[in-house]
Amino acid sequence: MQELGINTVDELPDNETGYCVIRSHGASPDVIRDATEKGFEIVDLTCPDVKKVQQRAVELAQENYLVIIVGKPEHPEVVAIKANAKHYQDAVYVVPDIDELKRIEDEIKQHKKIGVVVQTTQKIEALNEILNYLTTISKEIKIFNTICNSTQMRQKEARDLAKISDLVVVVGSKKSANTTHLAEILREITKTIHIETDEELSQYEDIIVNAQNISITAGASTPDDIIKKVFDKLSSY
Repeated sequence: MQELGINTVDELPDNETGYCVIRSHGASPDVIRDATEKGFEIVDLTCPDVKKVQQRAVELAQENYLVIIVGKPEHPEVVAIKANAKHYQDAVYVVPDIDELKRIEDEIKQHKKIGVVVQTTQKIEALNEILNYLTTISKEIKIFNTICNSTQMRQKEARDLAKISDLVVVVGSKKSANTTHLAEILREITKTIHIETDEELSQYEDIIVNAQNISITAGASTPDDIIKKVFDKLSSY
């Protein structure tokens, strides 16, 4: 992509113009405004499901709900959701787990209305645990379950595979939220390894040769050719 003149930047240069592509995780309104003011033509490739979360978070903030985002604080999707909501409300919290929720419990109790949205690739179990606790400390809660259908289906099908396997191989980036969540879910069911390429399989030869039923699943953005290489390598065992 770089050879074609496509570069990834954290800050837009002042002395260049051209196209500014917003990646699937979305961006804050400030980033888009900055790009427009500098003369870039915006190509917004924000995933429609992610865009929906941003819109829901903004709606809640505009209706004076205390906005809580269930997700990983450092994830770019969550960063963008929070930035959009904060244009309408100063207090926007990101809660990755029940421990963080308890840490801000006093702040939550000071608000009559609590609004919840979810990172699209979150586990439904994490959402349920947080909601169960919220109901004990809040009078009014408005929830948008914004976990995308693709993520939920992928997790369900992976669970079904894991139940009939003594080993599951999860293929995909270790920085990918939906891929790491898949691995977390499956480790609770059966032996699971998470790899990025077929070359990593050599680290797990003892486990692989002793497995009778092996299943393969992958993250949403894992290229097909990488999955095929893993399949072929496993088949050679």
